[in-house]
Amino acid sequence: MPDTGTAGRHPAQQGAAGDGRTRQLVARLLLEQGPITAAAVAEELGLSPAAVRRHLDVLVVEGEAWTRESSRRGRRGRGRPAKQFLLTEQGRARFGHAYDDLAASALRFLAEQSGQEAVRSFAERRMAALVAHHREALDSGRNPGERAEVLADALTREGYAASTRSVGAGEQLCQHHCPVAHVAADFPQLCEAETEAFAEVLGTHVQRLATIANGDAACTTHIPRPGARDRSETDPTPAGSVPTDQGETDEIPDGRESV
Repeated sequence: MPDTGTAGRHPAQQGAAGDGRTRQLVARLLLEQGPITAAAVAEELGLSPAAVRRHLDVLVVEGEAWTRESSRRGRRGRGRPAKQFLLTEQGRARFGHAYDDLAASALRFLAEQSGQEAVRSFAERRMAALVAHHREALDSGRNPGERAEVLADALTREGYAASTRSVGAGEQLCQHHCPVAHVAADFPQLCEAETEAFAEVLGTHVQRLATIANGDAACTTHIPRPGARDRSETDPTPAGSVPTDQGETDEIPDGRESV
């Protein structure tokens, strides 16, 4: 039987394969935790900063990642802010945008034949099916915060790389990947149905702050803590901000300062 491992490979081939696996790990970390610095990537993966920067440079040159300066808020000392790395849409494609063109064509045909309301009905049915698959686990949460954690786990299993954290007067649900982002850019009904489904399963009003379909780094949803004042009626929170307990806001430029 032929050897399908690495033993028979030329050293250069083995090195290239190893580089490819490491670069995939670096790209996944940018997907799940971006924006993130090279030092943070190195620490997370247990690699040298020099090795990580080499992989990040390749991702940037190939158009799979881009950089920006980190926020000055909370930064100590002098000198330039640390550079942060995020995936581009091309970089996200590493993790699957299968059948985007086919799905978009199908929805365009549905809209032409039956109208935009038919697209919305499809979007709602799609989310209902996803929720139904995880309904038992979602119903086990005793409050919106607990259900948000269960929802993040469910979304991750569905390919959304989701996570939560406490922010200001509630929780923040972040989806670092969206399998239908390219289609949702043309059909916002998909994002609208998703937001409504989140409100239903969490049992509370939620506020969508950012979406990958709109060019943000993550789909970010604010979930108010029980008993917190609902600012959406009396003091609307600007898009890209999250209410805090002190009545201030934690700025989220372009939706990218998320989990």
